[in-house]
Amino acid sequence: MVINKELLQLRKKIADKRPEFVRQESWRYKKLATNWRRPKGKDNKMRKQVSGVPPLVKVGYKGPRKSRGLHPSGYNDILVFNTQDLSKIDPKVDAVRIAHGVGNKKRIDIVTEATKLKIKILNPGKVEALKKLPKKAETKPKKEAEAKVEKPKKEAEAKVEKPKKEAEAKVEKPKKE
Repeated sequence: MVINKELLQLRKKIADKRPEFVRQESWRYKKLATNWRRPKGKDNKMRKQVSGVPPLVKVGYKGPRKSRGLHPSGYNDILVFNTQDLSKIDPKVDAVRIAHGVGNKKRIDIVTEATKLKIKILNPGKVEALKKLPKKAETKPKKEAEAKVEKPKKEAEAKVEKPKKEAEAKVEKPKKE
């Protein structure tokens, strides 16, 4: 952890004082979202900073430069998709966040590799619970072998039945003139 805790505490203190910046008259009209838009009107009270009107976004509300963009723990937050991404990470400065699209198998691999390299993981999930579950790969081949044997029989019967039904349907329909 490179950043000192005093800067992180100062950043939190500034963030607590920071107001919620809202779009002008978003509280008045339901169709206007509250997300920030800069007021641009000539006589706009919000732009002129009249008292009693919500504040504008200004530079003074920023946190300390060194602590900007860091995770609250003080580490740089780095997104990881596979175990190869872990080789680029410095454990003293960076912490890892496993990407949302990563499945359980890769997640377990990433967590085990990260613990070997002593890298902090910000969202490990329930990896211990996943490790205890029986692996599907061991039980799957037996079921697949049985399913392969049964499928051809069913498909052959279905193919035989379809032409009969279609032939009957053609005969029953009277022609219109």
